[in-house]
Amino acid sequence: MSVIIRLFLAATGMAVALAFTPTSFIINRATIGPNRGSSSLCMVQGRGGGDNTYKRVFVAGGSRGVGRLVVDKLLASGSDVVALVRSEETSRELSALGGVTAIRGDAMDYKTVEGAMDGCDAAITTLGGGRDPRSDGKWVDYVGNNNVIEAAGVLGVTRVVLVTSIGCGSSKDATPPSVYEVLEDVLTQKSKAENVLIKYYTNMNWTIVRPGGLVSAPETGLSILTEDTTAIGSIHRGDVADLVVRALSSKNTERKILSAVDPSIASSANPARRTTEAFVLV
Repeated sequence: MSVIIRLFLAATGMAVALAFTPTSFIINRATIGPNRGSSSLCMVQGRGGGDNTYKRVFVAGGSRGVGRLVVDKLLASGSDVVALVRSEETSRELSALGGVTAIRGDAMDYKTVEGAMDGCDAAITTLGGGRDPRSDGKWVDYVGNNNVIEAAGVLGVTRVVLVTSIGCGSSKDATPPSVYEVLEDVLTQKSKAENVLIKYYTNMNWTIVRPGGLVSAPETGLSILTEDTTAIGSIHRGDVADLVVRALSSKNTERKILSAVDPSIASSANPARRTTEAFVLV
């Protein structure tokens, strides 16, 4: 990894950490009554139905971070996984897990993505990381994710979950200006990938999940998804993975854009203590 990219990622991490230092974030968990179940304003958190489990799921970005945890969650849910990874070490590690087929390749290459995804019935991409110096400075946040989306369309893999970030698209104003300024290039690239999925794959059952500031710590089990585009906060990587896999099998997430935050983690990004509603997963 080049010095420039390392400096960029370091600056990104510092900005996110500063954005999500303590105050509080409050979630109003509504209860579903007989006449309220269909309203997105009154939804609460729940679990996806088991009859919607996908048998073979393609994962891009499964080498580390949220993507690696998504692999574990998928296996626990009963799905087999095809993981596209770049390193031999990661390939050996994942191949040692029962139910995982690890394929070495680069998500920046469309044909590689298409070949790896062939035979899968769903796809999850958590790709990110900035410019790729081996690809004329192209961003994996857009090009890699776009390759996953395009390959899914070509192969008829109609179920796709794209993991981006709060600050993308309609949630731009949720991000503190000082943080957005640092992350603008990355968020712009991720937003481009979102737009491709939303505008050009109208027959696809897609879901976009936008996590808040990522925290490396054990899961709390208290994180939520919400349709509130102004929601802001932090979330542990394991909780993001849990929500992504639950959203994959949920009957309610078709063509939904959902932010992911953890109300138990205090955040200076929400000093007004504004509340938001959680989204139901059934």
